[in-house]
Amino acid sequence: QVQVVESGGGVVQVGGSLRLTCTVSRSGFPSGLTFADYAVGWFRQAPGKEREVVAHISGKSVNIDYIDSVAGRFTISRDNTKNTVYLQMNSLKFEDTAMYYCAAGRYFSTSVSDYKFWGQGTQVTVSS
Repeated sequence: QVQVVESGGGVVQVGGSLRLTCTVSRSGFPSGLTFADYAVGWFRQAPGKEREVVAHISGKSVNIDYIDSVAGRFTISRDNTKNTVYLQMNSLKFEDTAMYYCAAGRYFSTSVSDYKFWGQGTQVTVSS
């Protein structure tokens, strides 16, 4: 089974920055497929709210997309040699506070159900 581990969350002041890292195991992919064949999404979920995709990136970084509320502040990138995806978050706002999850799936999609492999999440808290 593919393992997904997020790191880099924490408490940061409004206007500050954090860099989240998502590391995906090298083993567990179906035969003939590798990490580079999978899109990766960063999702977040705040208490009482639905999980939403924040940013997602295709397997070879050709396609990248962000939700409007983070466009221009967040940057997603990946290094397929390290099976790693990053989310650089700048100019953080109170409303960015949430549990952030990384997930891998075969399709470049905003739908939670299209992502098969999920991490346990990392908490991001933006304070005054």
